[in-house]
Amino acid sequence: MRKGHVHDLGLGNELTIENSTLILIDHQPAVALCAPSLRQDVLVNNVAGLARCAKLLGIPTVLTTVGARGSVLADPIFKEISEVFPEITPIDRTSTHAWSHPDVRAAVEATGRRKLIMAGILTEVCLAQSVLTALKDEFEVYFVSDCSAGGTQEAHDDAKVRMAMAGAKPINWIAVTAEWAPDYTSRERASVAEVWMQRGGAPAMLTDFVMAQVKAGLVPLPESLRSLAGVKS
Repeated sequence: MRKGHVHDLGLGNELTIENSTLILIDHQPAVALCAPSLRQDVLVNNVAGLARCAKLLGIPTVLTTVGARGSVLADPIFKEISEVFPEITPIDRTSTHAWSHPDVRAAVEATGRRKLIMAGILTEVCLAQSVLTALKDEFEVYFVSDCSAGGTQEAHDDAKVRMAMAGAKPINWIAVTAEWAPDYTSRERASVAEVWMQRGGAPAMLTDFVMAQVKAGLVPLPESLRSLAGVKS
C-alpha cells in the first residue's frame, strides 16, 4: 500500500490512514449471543469487513476480549477477526471496561494517534464505558454502530445517544473505509472495494452489476475500477 497517498490528496477527511486507530472490543461468540439488537450474521459480516480493510490499509488495530480465558468456558474472539490479525493477541480482562486495562491503554498510546474508531459488544456496556472514558482522556472517538450490538434495540439506541451526547461521533463501517480511501483511482480504494464486494451489501451489488456490464461488453471499464480489475493505466 502507498502510505500517505490519501493524506497527500488534501481531501480534508476527518479519518485518514495516517491518523486512525481501530479498537475492536469483545467481539466474541458468547457475548454476541447476548446482543440481539443486530442479527449475529450481519454483525460478524460487518466487523469482518472493517477488520479486513484495516489490515489491508495498515491501520493500527487493538483487539480485546472479556473472560476469554481462565473461566469455565473459553470464548475467543470471532475467527473472522483472528484470521485477519493472526499476529495480534487480543488483550483479555475480567472487567467490562476495556479502557481501564493498562495494556489496552498502552497499546493505544503506542500508536501515537488521537482519533479512535471503536466498535464493540455490548454497546451499552463494554463499548460505552470505553468510549466515554476515552473522551474524558481527550481522545477523539468514532463509534461504529453497525459493528456493535446491544442487549435490546432500546439499549443499543440509548447507548448511541449517550455516547454522541458526550462527544463521540457515530459512523458505519462502509463510511469508515470509504473515508480512509476516498480516491476511486487509488490502490487503497481498490483494496477496499475488494472487501466491499465480499461484505458490503448494496455497494457489493452495485460493483457486481457494473462489472457484469463490462464483462458483457455493454460498457467500457470505468476508470475507478481499473485497479480492481487489474488493468494498468
